[in-house]
Amino acid sequence: MSSEMPLRQTVAKGVVDVLRERIISNKIRGGEPLRQDALALSLNVSRIPIREALLQLEAEGLVTFVPHKGAVATRISIDEVSEIFSLRALIECETMGIAIGKATQEDFEVSRKILSEFDRMLVPGADMLDWGRLNWKFHESLYVPSGNKRSIAIIGGLHTHCERFLRLQIQLSSDYERAEKEHHELLDLCRRRERAKAKKVLRDHIKTTGNELIRALSQHQ
Repeated sequence: MSSEMPLRQTVAKGVVDVLRERIISNKIRGGEPLRQDALALSLNVSRIPIREALLQLEAEGLVTFVPHKGAVATRISIDEVSEIFSLRALIECETMGIAIGKATQEDFEVSRKILSEFDRMLVPGADMLDWGRLNWKFHESLYVPSGNKRSIAIIGGLHTHCERFLRLQIQLSSDYERAEKEHHELLDLCRRRERAKAKKVLRDHIKTTGNELIRALSQHQ
């Protein structure tokens, strides 16, 4: 029994990762049904890890269970995108403000290394899976010194919930230079402990990204 549980957990995690990436990359489109039998067959697993994965993705906001239809990939309305980015601005700015007062030079060095790696991804044709991963990794590194684990978990969920649309936005707008400039400015202000200015830059960064995402979604729809 003890040897089976880790294997089952590993299988379930693998299924979650595959389905999450398919939804985020838009291979599974919003509103598309997620048939457990078909998914189990395509991934060569039983229905048990499929069901567990769908419940996990429901908690992340990527899947919804609809009466008489079962699980479907969620759609995000423009109003919901606006709400998500408003929440991000509130929680992220507050969390980063706390982190700035606690961060060490080692913490800032971690952020710098992530940003250097991230910079190499900000070119046309970049792998959007890596882009999304590094974007979150950089932002998260600025919040971790706060010690506010619950807030960071909420922020991470918000990032996951709209990452598929962020990828669409960056591909449609190709606004790589702005993202690079704002990330570097943000890290510099954090290093200098200029809390008020850093919070303003982050708030503007989130607001601009949200507005451009809404514009890209409107055009795409």
